[in-house]
Amino acid sequence: MTRIRKQEDWIHLFQGNIGVWEMEAVLTAMRSGRISEGELVESFEENFADYVGRTYAVAVSSGTAGLMLSLRALGIGPGDEVIASPYSWHQIAHAISLVGATPVFADMDYWSGTLQPAAVASRITSRTKAILAGNTNGHPAPWQGLRELAVEREIVLLEDSTESIGSVYQGRRTGAFGRCAIFDFSQASALACGEGGMVVTDDPGLATELRHMRSHRIEDRLSVSVGGRVPLQAGMSEISAALGLAQLDRIDEILAQRKKVESHYLRHIQSFEGIKPPYLAPDVDEIHWFTYLVHLGTRFPRSARNQILEDLATESVEAAAYCNPLHLQYFYNRYGYRKGDLPTVERISDRAIALPFHGNLREDEVMFIVGTAKDSSANVGAGAAIY
Repeated sequence: MTRIRKQEDWIHLFQGNIGVWEMEAVLTAMRSGRISEGELVESFEENFADYVGRTYAVAVSSGTAGLMLSLRALGIGPGDEVIASPYSWHQIAHAISLVGATPVFADMDYWSGTLQPAAVASRITSRTKAILAGNTNGHPAPWQGLRELAVEREIVLLEDSTESIGSVYQGRRTGAFGRCAIFDFSQASALACGEGGMVVTDDPGLATELRHMRSHRIEDRLSVSVGGRVPLQAGMSEISAALGLAQLDRIDEILAQRKKVESHYLRHIQSFEGIKPPYLAPDVDEIHWFTYLVHLGTRFPRSARNQILEDLATESVEAAAYCNPLHLQYFYNRYGYRKGDLPTVERISDRAIALPFHGNLREDEVMFIVGTAKDSSANVGAGAAIY
């Protein structure tokens, strides 16, 4: 296949959708003289809460910091268990260990990649304090069933929405379903601030506690009540907020551009035999994918997946293994996890390839990406349908 790019001119896995509006917003913030947390952060919080459909939003330095603050604000720490999925891109679940709680990983649904109520129920113990469910790669989790389970067992339900801005479940945007929901705005997100995140909730007490634990303002220095907490110093800058506000103003346009790229992939991926097609659960209204995933057939071992990634890199295409399951990472050996514990996660993650996905991709680039991956797969092994 003829290469269309020089080695140094890569087709990137992720690329921010930054235009003149964002640049002007950031320059205005920088010229204001106030670059730490201020009015722009407050405005971003208000506008983002309106977009998601929640009452309160608290801007933070990252999605991981957002979950750390949420767990601390809910009194979850050493001796407590939090059920989570080990399968995703953003490893927000690291925050469970960072607050001293114990992560209890559950297997995922084969088609959607999300936690299922039955899998969660089998992992609940007397120490379980919360369920952390994510909208994996943009696909909403089964929130109705998870909420019913959480209410029945008197467990807090938390939502990881770092991969699903704009997706809709039963008429509501993701971010609207947990006691609180966490978003991350790093490079890969459709709404990208470089770094940063947001916690949204309808609970006024939780929102207040999150703000107190996030950082102390100058006017809070002499407060007895605020001084009784040790903050994380995890606020968002005015510059990040300015970029976030500008992106939020354009979010429908940004998502529409990504949908167009998705249509290019769907058109050209038809010739790629033996892969799992995109899945939409019956109670999901709309999905905005976080990345474009290809699930290889069962004849492809992990080594073949890695060879395809190397072949794409040779052609200046940046791709990646979508997931390195948390339960198989060295840190989590201390909790007793071993290979074979979560077979569905391991089966899918060994064969999942994240292809470049952002609004700036052209159709000829998508065609080249798919063609390169297809040619490589033919060289490393004949695929059988994963389903």
